[in-house]
Amino acid sequence: MRIFSSIVLLAFILSSCSMNNVNEDASLGKFFDDNKAKGCFAMLDNGTGEFTVYNLSRYRDSAYLPASTFKIVNSLIGLQTGRISNDSMVIKWDGITRPVEAWNHDLNMTEAFRVSAVPYYQEVARRIGKDTMQAWLDTLKYGTRKITSAVDTFWLDNTLRITSDEQLGLVKRLYFDQLPFYKTYQDDVKRAMLIEENTNYQLAYKTGWSGYDEKTGRQIGWVLGWIRENKHPYFFVLNLESADKNFDMVSVRKKMLMDILRHLGFLEGKM
Repeated sequence: MRIFSSIVLLAFILSSCSMNNVNEDASLGKFFDDNKAKGCFAMLDNGTGEFTVYNLSRYRDSAYLPASTFKIVNSLIGLQTGRISNDSMVIKWDGITRPVEAWNHDLNMTEAFRVSAVPYYQEVARRIGKDTMQAWLDTLKYGTRKITSAVDTFWLDNTLRITSDEQLGLVKRLYFDQLPFYKTYQDDVKRAMLIEENTNYQLAYKTGWSGYDEKTGRQIGWVLGWIRENKHPYFFVLNLESADKNFDMVSVRKKMLMDILRHLGFLEGKM
């Protein structure tokens, strides 16, 4: 059933093109090899329907915890239900000092999203509540859907999992305001995702990182979003893992994304 649902979603993403437009690009493997990581990368050219992917089986069939990429959905549900009044809503710091200095402050939604503040979004999830959160996961058909642990940890503790295929479908629908949320709330999240904007391109994404998990013996990283050149969007997802406890996921995932984008001809305004 899991494989079937992933194939259906892949078919949805590729609905604008034939399977002849799917390019399995083995050359992208060097970016994983160079960084001693495993994973997959996929990109959809929305205009032509051309779909480029490295490690198709992992992209399509393997599900992992969403980690902080879940902040996309958590934000949307929070806004739609009124638990987040707007993207400027501040949740005060609880006074607990955490390893990430940027989290140890009063933050509004946009700030918390951009510094990936776990405590802010844990409080949002508690305000949403388990039943409401579950109803939205079902509506969105988000990953494995089930909340089998606490409402403020289920996206972090490997109980909720999602494929790269599903992640790409999510950001594509977000970009085109096709998710079941008010457009203004989808716009709020898209603004929060915007990382770079210049005369050559617009780059928007959300990252995720599991940290090292002693049970699985690995750490998982994500980057998903879009790059827009000449007013034309391309959607991407990068999923990677390492068994090295000291692997610098925060730096490596960003470097890999930018290196892959340059390799594919982006970032110079030529697309």
